[in-house]
This record gives sequence, structure tokens and C-alpha cells, in this order.
Amino acid sequence: MFTEFEIESLIALDDVIEATAALKKEFVKAEAPYLEISDQDFFSLIMMAPTVGVALADGQVSFFEEMALNKKARKLSKGGYFWGKDPVVFGMKFLLSKYDIWEMKFLAVIRIAMEQSFDIASLEQPYDPQVKVTLDDYRKAVLATPYIFIRFLASFFLDSDEDIISPRSMTKTDHERLLAIGDKLGLNKVPLFHYFCATFEVH
Repeated sequence: MFTEFEIESLIALDDVIEATAALKKEFVKAEAPYLEISDQDFFSLIMMAPTVGVALADGQVSFFEEMALNKKARKLSKGGYFWGKDPVVFGMKFLLSKYDIWEMKFLAVIRIAMEQSFDIASLEQPYDPQVKVTLDDYRKAVLATPYIFIRFLASFFLDSDEDIISPRSMTKTDHERLLAIGDKLGLNKVPLFHYFCATFEVH
């Protein structure tokens, strides 16, 4: 997953900070008028949106999913609020309750961050979605892919960076939500995203 310093680097991009500040103003006014959160921490909240979306796939968040979300949010927070009130964790409570309303706006900022931080268009190529993908095929593709794109994938959809090339499993409901979020981000045009999704053991 991203570190607070990678978040700091991404939020420094002009288009990203502009989009983040505009969405923060809109979100705080509509949902959380007493939320005190910096632009950088709000961008961290934005980057949590795909993870939150998958956690909500079956309509509710379990205790263990909530603990995992809180842990990830605290790691993304500027300064790491491990012992105090974490603004990203606090803001996430509002996002969880109104995710369906805000999903597309949050994902739109993430798309801007991807487009500004690397050439995602160069990764968009035709591929056959019916072709069987092996774990070895996927691992070779990972090695040939820009590091920053792998960081985005891991941060969005995995609990640990080490899982990026390890055997992984996911429920059918969560996997379908992962695919849907990928489509909304335009990741379905990238062969590696198809490989990534195809190498989950779905149960």
C-alpha cells in the first residue's frame, strides 16, 4: 500500500491537489461539516475509496474488515495518528455511510492521480479476456509493468504489498465489486489488471 510519503508526492501534483481541494470542500460541506482534515489526509481518504468499495460489496462491513480499513487509513495519514484521533479514519466513517453517492467523484480524482503520475494510456492495449492466465504469466507481466501502477493496485485491493505476486483468494461478491471498480477507473483497458483479477482464487 502507499506510504504517507508517496501520498505526499502524489498530492504535490498540480491537477491532483486542485481536484482534491475541490472535492474536500464539497464533501465536508455536504457530509461532515465538523471534519477537520488537511488536503493531504483527504487525498488519503480518496485513495481509500476502492478498498472501502470492496469492503461494502455485500452491503455491510464486518468487524474484521473495519479493523483492516482503520489500519490502512492510519498508515496513510500524515504523521501516523496511531494513538490519537485519526482524521482519515474519522472521515472514512462518513464515506462508508454514503459511499454510493460519492464513489464516482472519489474515483475520478484517483483517475486524475494515475494519469498525472504515470502514462497509463501506454498500458492500455487490446487483449483477449477469455484467454486463461496462469500465475506465472501474471508474475512476468508484473515485472514488465511500471512500479507506480503496481503500487496503485496493491494499495486499492490488497491488505499487504507482498500479496501482489502471491496466490490470493477472494469471495465472489468482493471479486465482482473489484471488477466493477476497475471498470469505473478505466483499469479494464489494461491487460495487467485483467491478469491481476484472473489470478484470484474466487470462492
